[in-house]
Amino acid sequence: PNMMERSRAPGAQLPPYEPLSEGLDMEGLPRSTVVMVEPSPVPPPRDHFAWSLCTMLYGNICCLGFMALVFSVKSRDRKVLRDYSGALSYGTTSKYLNITALLLNIFFVILIIALLASGTIVVANLINHEQRLFDGPT
Repeated sequence: PNMMERSRAPGAQLPPYEPLSEGLDMEGLPRSTVVMVEPSPVPPPRDHFAWSLCTMLYGNICCLGFMALVFSVKSRDRKVLRDYSGALSYGTTSKYLNITALLLNIFFVILIIALLASGTIVVANLINHEQRLFDGPT
């Protein structure tokens, strides 16, 4: 068997052979051009490292920022090993931990502002009431 027959899959048919017309040789035919089309490279998944670092430094509620940073580093390690499915999994976990920490931070900031505002109002009312008692009826 020649090279063509060995590389051919069993049951596959060869294209029909067309001999050149009389008086033509390969020099008279146009040259063919082979264009190799490679698929565009898939961008690696995001690891959210910078976001996790900021979450850990500025809003590490319940250690969520630290856990997000751990998963970001794991995602980076997987990207170096070209395990994109593992990197995507760790990166997604890091993203959700960052989102949860951000929402908890926003909730606690609003809660502290509300408590400070209501505490200030209560203290101002107490001071006003004490001052009225001290001044006596007028």
